Amino acid sequence: MNYFEESLKAHERCGGKLSVVSKMKIENKDDLSIAYTPGVAQPCIEIHKNPENVYRYTSKGNFVAVVTDGSAVLGLGNIGASAAIPVMEGKCALFKEFADVDAIPICIDSQDDDVIVETIRHIAPTLGGINLEDIAAPRCFAIEKRLQEELDIPVFHDDQHGTAIVVCSALINALKVVGKELGEVKVVVNGAGAAGTAISRMLMDIGIRHLTVCDRFGILNRQEPEKLNPSMLALAQLTNEECLSGTLADALKGADVFVGVSAPGIVSREMVASMAKDAIVFPMANPNPEITPDEAKAGGARIVGTGRSDYPNQINNVLAFPGLFRGALDARAARITEGMKVAAAFAIASLIPEDERGEENIIPSPFCKEVAPAVAKAVREAWEKENR
Repeated sequence: MNYFEESLKAHERCGGKLSVVSKMKIENKDDLSIAYTPGVAQPCIEIHKNPENVYRYTSKGNFVAVVTDGSAVLGLGNIGASAAIPVMEGKCALFKEFADVDAIPICIDSQDDDVIVETIRHIAPTLGGINLEDIAAPRCFAIEKRLQEELDIPVFHDDQHGTAIVVCSALINALKVVGKELGEVKVVVNGAGAAGTAISRMLMDIGIRHLTVCDRFGILNRQEPEKLNPSMLALAQLTNEECLSGTLADALKGADVFVGVSAPGIVSREMVASMAKDAIVFPMANPNPEITPDEAKAGGARIVGTGRSDYPNQINNVLAFPGLFRGALDARAARITEGMKVAAAFAIASLIPEDERGEENIIPSPFCKEVAPAVAKAVREAWEKENR
């Protein structure tokens, strides 16, 4: 099947992926008077008297905005707000399908950080949460930070943290298969943008101690600050404890794990062969990975996971963000904490039973019905524990 052609036909046939459906029937005069005037005045009054009643009488508690400026859409780059709408609609459809969260796409026709922050801040009263999407690094870091400081609802950049959660879930199980410990393995992350930065930080949160990060110019080294932008320098100060310099090929020598969120075809069979025995390789560049699973296996990798659905071990954000927001909304959380993300990662990993865990089964299918409820429960409990 040609997915590009079929997708184009489906989008044209349906006129996009979303519609609005009323929860209340409006079939007669009484229905109209209850749903709208005069009856609607009463919930307005109750909310005015007590702002917390907005969660009791409106959709706010189950309403998320999927927000982008169109600056880093999929692998298409900076294609702008209008061209990003199909992706944002798709994300909203996934929220509804996998966790019964109502979501709406908000595509902002500006790539000015102040405009984006102000726009979201002004529409926030309607929302229970904000999912930032496809905003280029390093701007995405500042936008997320500013919004979370100014708002009392969760703000979550899925390209960063959703990816990180699912990578950590896959790695937790992969290490169990090969019999290695989180605190002992050497991990190399290639890509120091939004996803790579969040993955690196979360790997350390779950117990990875030996971590090296590379970008297209090579290994991030705190002793070479002139080569790094501020976000890369901050990451370098937390990683590469041996202060190694060199290329990705140099970093991979003797490494146990490779995580790629970078560019297609940049890892060779020989580079994988230089890694430690029973290497774990997660080349996740889309649509074409850093190395194909066949080539990685030929180089000696024992476990391979990609972002694609046509290979085993698909590392897919849809395993994380629907349940994460479901749990955060149910808990009335003000933010997504590091503890909530770690709880989500271990919850996803736990859904692969020990007797079923294997080289081609380290992470659940995106269609596993147990995932979103398990993640929601873990996230809700983590927030409640942190805020007792």
